[in-house]
Amino acid sequence: MHAVLFLAADSGSSTGLVLPKPDEFIWALIAFVILFAVLAKLAFPALRKGLEAREQAIRGELERAEQSRLEAEQKREEYDSRIADARNEADRIVREATESAEAVRRERTAKADEEARQIIEKARADAATERERAFGDLQRTIADLSLEAARRVLEQELSNPEAQRQLVERFLQTTGQSGANN
Repeated sequence: MHAVLFLAADSGSSTGLVLPKPDEFIWALIAFVILFAVLAKLAFPALRKGLEAREQAIRGELERAEQSRLEAEQKREEYDSRIADARNEADRIVREATESAEAVRRERTAKADEEARQIIEKARADAATERERAFGDLQRTIADLSLEAARRVLEQELSNPEAQRQLVERFLQTTGQSGANN
C-alpha cells in the first residue's frame, strides 16, 4: 500500500497513476454494483444450478460406482462359491472313480481266485479220473495175467500137483509185488 501511495505522490498529481479520479471511481463502483446485481440475479443462479447439477451427477456417478463395486464383489463371491462347488464335485468324482476302480479290482481278484479254484478242482478231478483209469487198466492187466497163468497151468500137466502149486505161488508173488508198487 505504501508503494501505491508513493507512486501516486511521484506522479505530481493527487490521484496518480494507480488511483482513479474520484468521479471515475464512483461511476466504476456503480457499474460494478449494477453488474454484480445483474450477475447475482441472472448468472449466479445459473452457475449455482450448473454446480448443483454437476454435484448431483458426481454423486450419482459415485453411487453407481459403489453399486457396481458391490455387484462385482457379490459376483466374485458367487464365482468363488461356484469354484468351490466345482472343486468339491471334482473331488467327489475322483473319490467315486477310485472306489469304483477298487471295487472292480476286488471283483476281478475274486473272479480270478474262483477261476483258479475251479482249475485246481478240475485238475484234481482229472487226476482222480486218471488214477481210476490207471487202476482199471491195472485190474484188467491183472485179470489178463491171471487168465494167462490159468491157461499155462491148464496146459501143463494136470497130473503134477507140485508144479501147479509152485506156478500159482509165483504168480501170486509177482502179482502182489506189482500191486504194492502201484
